[in-house]
Amino acid sequence: MKTRNVVLTVAAVIVASTFTFAGNPTSKVVVVNQNNSEIFKVIYEGTTAGKVTLKVYDSNGNQLLSEITSGLDKFMRPVNFSGMQPGEYSIEITDNNGKHTQKVNYKIANRESSLETASVKNESSIKTVYITKLKEAGKYLMSVTTEGTKKINVRIFDGVDNLLHSEVVTVNGSAGLVYNLKQVEGQPTFLLIDNDGNKKVVK
Repeated sequence: MKTRNVVLTVAAVIVASTFTFAGNPTSKVVVVNQNNSEIFKVIYEGTTAGKVTLKVYDSNGNQLLSEITSGLDKFMRPVNFSGMQPGEYSIEITDNNGKHTQKVNYKIANRESSLETASVKNESSIKTVYITKLKEAGKYLMSVTTEGTKKINVRIFDGVDNLLHSEVVTVNGSAGLVYNLKQVEGQPTFLLIDNDGNKKVVK
């Protein structure tokens, strides 16, 4: 098994449930997967900034991944199962309120459909982009992965191509940003441009 291929990268249908940590009903985690893709997003929201440990185990209990995040009360981390064997895996989150383990089933999806929006041409430093419409009205989660640390220009357009927002963000391998587009008419379009002028459009 290619256990070393499990890496953190940054993410439509939410297929996992929300749960809370014992002893603190406001500390929560959501695990999200889009159309049986290779990427599972772990979205964490706590009550205070502190140390949070994310671990991934295979069905035999072997630890495949361990990451510690400090100084944040919320974050989003994608876990990329590309190259792994299909089956059941465990995603474990531990903070100062306790530990919770969420089991996920990884299946090798049809690459033409699941990776359609993630294909990159012309050797762009933008590797993948996922736009997820959240349950809260008007909010969208943009998840992007890059080749190393890159500056990305993010532009958002409304349904009739009016520019609504433009900013430059620094992405160190992966990042997740939430945008409130409640007042936007029509389907928003996200345009990402890297330093070399390569463009990635996602609707």
